[in-house]
Amino acid sequence: MLQKLLWLALAGALGTLTRYALAEIIQKYHGGNFPLGSIAVNLAGCAVAGFLWALFEHKWPGSAEIRIFVLVGFLGAFTTFSAFMLETGELLRSTGWTYAAIMIMVQNVLGLAASLAGVAIGRQV
Repeated sequence: MLQKLLWLALAGALGTLTRYALAEIIQKYHGGNFPLGSIAVNLAGCAVAGFLWALFEHKWPGSAEIRIFVLVGFLGAFTTFSAFMLETGELLRSTGWTYAAIMIMVQNVLGLAASLAGVAIGRQV
């Protein structure tokens, strides 16, 4: 059990570091106050999670530990919903409802679409 927890913690650390690096790169490239880095990370994470879920269900039905390592550890840390909520709250406070509503719509609608696309692609592989 301890070994499983250590692997999960390592996966979470890798997901966190990857999220931070990717979001920073995108945000630095884009500039501005709108958190495009978080949007990109969350949409990518949704698509990858859907894709891998489909592969684990239909093509690679092996180890439950690998599923936990990748989906819960790495992707769970990579696509932190808390960052989305904090940034949406900040947009609400600093710019009002318009940008906050855009943030909510983009993340939720496109996130669901990316997840479904990932599942569909994963089933075709």
